[in-house]
Amino acid sequence: MIKKYTFLLFFLLIFKSFQGQVQLSVYSEISIVTAGSGTELYEAFGHSALRVKDPMLQLDLIYNYGMFDFNQPNFYSNFVKGKLLYSLGRYPFEYFLISYQQDKRWVKQQVLNLTQNEKQAFFTYLENNALPQNSDYLYDPYFDNCATKLRDITVSILKNKLDFNDENLPKNQSFRQLMNHEIPWNSWGSFGINVALGSKLDQKTTLEETMYLPKYVYKIFKNSKITLNGKSENLVKKEEILLDFEDLSPKNSVFSPFLIFLLFSIMGVYITISDVKENKRTKWLDVTIFASTGIIGILIMFLWFFTNHSTTPNNFNFLWAFAPNFFISFQFLKENPPIWISKHAQLLLIFLSFIPIIWLLKIQEFPIPVIPLVLLLAVRFWFLTHKIHYK
Repeated sequence: MIKKYTFLLFFLLIFKSFQGQVQLSVYSEISIVTAGSGTELYEAFGHSALRVKDPMLQLDLIYNYGMFDFNQPNFYSNFVKGKLLYSLGRYPFEYFLISYQQDKRWVKQQVLNLTQNEKQAFFTYLENNALPQNSDYLYDPYFDNCATKLRDITVSILKNKLDFNDENLPKNQSFRQLMNHEIPWNSWGSFGINVALGSKLDQKTTLEETMYLPKYVYKIFKNSKITLNGKSENLVKKEEILLDFEDLSPKNSVFSPFLIFLLFSIMGVYITISDVKENKRTKWLDVTIFASTGIIGILIMFLWFFTNHSTTPNNFNFLWAFAPNFFISFQFLKENPPIWISKHAQLLLIFLSFIPIIWLLKIQEFPIPVIPLVLLLAVRFWFLTHKIHYK
């Protein structure tokens, strides 16, 4: 038994050694593989990977930087804290293609126009990166993901031979604007992401930074040039459609955020008008407004100050979702709240007045569904400042 395992270990060591010395043939290809969007929110942005194919060596592998494991220790808490480990997965390309065939998502391949040495450099880099001690990386959805990895690897290998081209791409777009093009604005997923992420997402992207999205890796590589033998040639030698399906969109709920907030706001404004006419105050409305905006505000503060997410700090959504509101909401259970509540409502009105200024100056965009809610908050805070009795 011991001899059996000794032989197996010896065989694996030889195999690894041989693998590290593999030289690709002249028939080998290095390709950027891009997959279309899926129906789930996390699939909305598509996917990118690298393919190495060599028919002479019967080699056809996908190098997929989008792998993660739900069974990682503390997976969910690390995800919330922005400490999620992703990995480079290396496996037969046919399995990659089968999964997208089942999901009915299109897949396109761009074969890169490379010299033999450059092909070998890609392969060596990927093989080394796929080793267990090198395969993990700290994932960032905007600055270090499956798409940016392909950009960075290509730049590191081709260096000044590479000339990225932004022809026909949108100009002066922020990270948030590019993201919002990919997901329906009136969905709970879009609302949640735009509430949680701060003003860093509103910075204008450079050409390289747009490639945090797979679709822009595909478009920019398609238009880019490479210097070969002193001549400028297309970076992509040929393009192939491997799976031909229509674009898919994330699922939408009938009870969209804009509809819910609009109906709640209409009801809230109507109740406020009735309260003014009848010289009374509807307790449950104030408790609901302050508790809900406070809970969202606490989440914003947590993501801002207590996580490693690169895009959650400096989040001006706190101007309408103010964390202390949650604790103040209990004061509205009283028949006559303390008089300092009036001063707090005045402060909240001032906060709301900054929202259109920040939006117009493009410091930060706010989620569109929040507009009717902000209008309700303005009306209700005015009421709390001028029209109720305090003790």
